[in-house]
Amino acid sequence: MDFLKKYGFHFLLIGVVCDFLTPYVLGLFYPELNQMTAVMSLFGDVGSPVRSAFLVWSVVAGCFYTLSLPAIYTTFKETSTVLAGVATAAIGTYGVGDCIFTGLFSVDTANSQWNLSTWVHNIGSGFGYAGFLLFPLFLCLIYKKQNNLQASRRYFILLVLSLMVAALYGLARIPQLNQFTIFQQLGLWQRVSFIFNYLPIVLFARSQVRKK
Repeated sequence: MDFLKKYGFHFLLIGVVCDFLTPYVLGLFYPELNQMTAVMSLFGDVGSPVRSAFLVWSVVAGCFYTLSLPAIYTTFKETSTVLAGVATAAIGTYGVGDCIFTGLFSVDTANSQWNLSTWVHNIGSGFGYAGFLLFPLFLCLIYKKQNNLQASRRYFILLVLSLMVAALYGLARIPQLNQFTIFQQLGLWQRVSFIFNYLPIVLFARSQVRKK
């Protein structure tokens, strides 16, 4: 456990890098997939030529996220055990729900009916993305409680930006809006949304690594 507390933020950064690079590296081997319109989970579709690599990579990235959890909780538990718990749970939910579950329960677009794997995948991704999105909110509250108003404002601004881009991503998923060109780029909005979600995690992890 002491090892995870010491190197947890290194694992968090590795998890982000692995997660971020997934579509761009695998895209080199699956040029038929239009990354401007296709969501990243389609790399794991049953008909994808890079399915196995995507599933393994997703599980590995999720494991790195979960390895960071003891360090996150330990860092904030003296400020507030509740806020430390929810901040840790936010990253844990993303690592398990949106990464590990993605690797273990892939989607099948050829099947018009949702099977068990698709249900687990989509529900896990939904909860995982919620944790991913709300993580800067918990950082904002924690740093406010510590009277570190500069850090609190920083993560509040990042939260607002994340929510704004996530809203555009959500609108792009509405079929009725597909007539508008801006909302036809579902894959693009997903990737941009994820970049804004990665940013507060990277800033937080880097600051903690420097302190260590």
